[in-house]
Amino acid sequence: MVIKDALRNKILWRKYVSHETIADYMEGIEWLRSHGFRIYGAVCDGMKGLFKALHPTPVQMCQVHQQRIVRTYLTSKPELEASIELLELSKTMTGTDKESFIGAFNQWHERWRGFLSERSIDKATGKKRYTHRRLRSAYLSLKRNMPYLWTFYDRPELGIPNTNNSLEGTFTDIKSKLRVHSGISRANRIKFLDEYISRHCY
Repeated sequence: MVIKDALRNKILWRKYVSHETIADYMEGIEWLRSHGFRIYGAVCDGMKGLFKALHPTPVQMCQVHQQRIVRTYLTSKPELEASIELLELSKTMTGTDKESFIGAFNQWHERWRGFLSERSIDKATGKKRYTHRRLRSAYLSLKRNMPYLWTFYDRPELGIPNTNNSLEGTFTDIKSKLRVHSGISRANRIKFLDEYISRHCY
């Protein structure tokens, strides 16, 4: 896990974990505060419960991660017209303004409101369920995260980016270098990572 200063492009904190938890993120935040850092805002990938845990720090949901969430639900080549439209709309997020995107999103919902609400009988249980569940999940994900997708736009004085692409770029560089040494032991892998991070720390 890594926390990076988006403005200075420097890694500030890291921790080796088997899986990410909110407690680990908050440990990193407290470490920053205890070392005199002032946190103006956070850009993250939308881990469940994290936005609430970071309050009152302004949070920007990474728009690229939101696009990936939508694509995961709809696939990269959906067949339903409503799904095609929503996928294409999500792709415009990083290149448009808040008002235009939300306006188009609301228009999409008005067009497909009835379609989203369709229910059918589950043959296995005999109970009614939403017919287009994956489309509905993609829509609800966008709707739920919408207040956090435009923090950078609403609060320009914070100077935070709308994606965590800089951090993703760091991970990509690390992975490419590790592939060259794919046979090294876990201990040496950690040593390599520590050395890499030490050269990119604050």
